Amino acid sequence: MNPDFVVVGAGVAGLRAAIELASHGRVLVIAKDTLHESSSEYAQGGIAVALSDDDEVELHEQDTIAAGDGLCDRHAVHTLVEEGPAAIQQLIDWGAEFDRERGKLAFTQEGAHSRRRILHAHGDSTGREIARTLFQKASSLPSIHFQSYAAVTDLLVSNGTVCGAVVFDQKAGGRRSIFARAVLLATGGLGRVYLETTNPDVATGDGVAVAWRAGAEISDIEFVQFHPTALHVEGAPRFLLSEALRGEGAHLINMRGERFMAKYHRLEELAPRDVVSRAIVAEMRATGAPHVFLDLSHRGGDFIRARFPRIYETCLQYGIDLGKQPAPVHPAAHYAMGGVRTGLDGRTSLPGLYAAGEAACTGVHGANRLASNSLLEGVVFGARAGRAMRESLGTPHANDVAPPEPHFPSVTEVQLRQMAWEKCGIIRSRDHLEAALKALQSFPDAPVRNAGLAEYSLRNIHAVVLLIARAALARHESRGAHFRTDYPEKQAAFEKHSVIAGDSIRFL
Repeated sequence: MNPDFVVVGAGVAGLRAAIELASHGRVLVIAKDTLHESSSEYAQGGIAVALSDDDEVELHEQDTIAAGDGLCDRHAVHTLVEEGPAAIQQLIDWGAEFDRERGKLAFTQEGAHSRRRILHAHGDSTGREIARTLFQKASSLPSIHFQSYAAVTDLLVSNGTVCGAVVFDQKAGGRRSIFARAVLLATGGLGRVYLETTNPDVATGDGVAVAWRAGAEISDIEFVQFHPTALHVEGAPRFLLSEALRGEGAHLINMRGERFMAKYHRLEELAPRDVVSRAIVAEMRATGAPHVFLDLSHRGGDFIRARFPRIYETCLQYGIDLGKQPAPVHPAAHYAMGGVRTGLDGRTSLPGLYAAGEAACTGVHGANRLASNSLLEGVVFGARAGRAMRESLGTPHANDVAPPEPHFPSVTEVQLRQMAWEKCGIIRSRDHLEAALKALQSFPDAPVRNAGLAEYSLRNIHAVVLLIARAALARHESRGAHFRTDYPEKQAAFEKHSVIAGDSIRFL
């Protein structure tokens, strides 16, 4: 039996939407990997919310807009911060265990925040705790069903309306069509399109790619945030060293042992992420070093173990004792500010299709996301999308739409990721972007017999890199996470959102 609603993604946004839908019909939550492998699981630092005694919603709103560098949608920001406190209280009511001090919620500081407003759980496992809480709640609702190891490859569209999705079932080794009254894309990030990333393997921009192929609008996709401090040890994954480390006093030092952030920004280590990432790249180039160092050893091992247990133990596995020595770090692709263009209720430009979380673009993050706003976005806008999708209950089920025939680019994943890193990465230029586009458009498409998950993921990576390159080339300025050496300043003419539909791009 076909479900009423399909939710693609089992992270915070998808689960929160599913919970909202549960009392209104049958909900199928589809996960590309296990039900516990999502970007939400890797969100260490915390969740930003104006709940402390010295904080105000208006201050959180101001900080978010300032970080967004002139491109935040003010209505989206207001919705996020205004609905945030109640959303957090609901999580607590459902069993979320945020860290406390003397019985009161404990808050920490992160870059570009004017107050200590970051809630955390188990020190540095906040995303995991929120996802655990939502999964436990969703699992208790009988109308919600789960399917793991299933990747959505395409959307089913009838007369301009999305009426389902095509799923590649990894266990069965084939595709099948699932029809629904509405589909939510909550597929998370796209960091795996880059060679260096903090994201899990599943983060290949699937939601953006399938929505674009179906004809939906994609917005602000050129704005990719690179986290400044990913662990840079040979043979180790690019494990994220949370911004909260710098909030607790960690210093950045170059290969000569010198602190350098004062040269680049008045907030030093607590400057916005794009500034810190470019500063690190500049120091690496100046010293000829493959990385810089993050040093919190002056706080002592006992403090670090208690406050950042997961980070401390992970670094220790790779021979770095944070209580005694600095960790080598290097920027890595971390978060996409852009995605499938939506309103405040998750509606996309295609009827029947919704998006929430990192896969969506409400404009809330502008050109640069404020630290720890992503989990809050997933909770707040996931719930709003779920409520809006209820209106689809009167839509009849389709059952006769043929799935599109997939074609695959003749290129390797490593080639694509290397190209994205070198030509569409932290520092961009017209020459590099044009070279990337020329190469991306030169790879011939061909059908593949018995295509598997690797081929479908490759197809999506190719689509996403193409979209990033196209939007980055069209934006003749530097703003937030988008920096071009040939247009190093902000331009008033580009204080607009990029919108890609099919092969066309415009700014609104």
